[in-house]
Amino acid sequence: MGTSRIVVAACVAGMIALIVAVDILFFRDRFWERLLANIGIVLVCAAFAVRFLK
Repeated sequence: MGTSRIVVAACVAGMIALIVAVDILFFRDRFWERLLANIGIVLVCAAFAVRFLK
């Protein structure tokens, strides 16, 4: 059970890092594009977690 928590924490940390990097590199002054990209990243990470971590 402890290993799965570490994997989940690593996935969440990776998702946060990816969102911050995309925000800074591509969508600094564009609110709606940034919001849509962030939602897309979260959905892709959630689909990955459901598919491979379950």
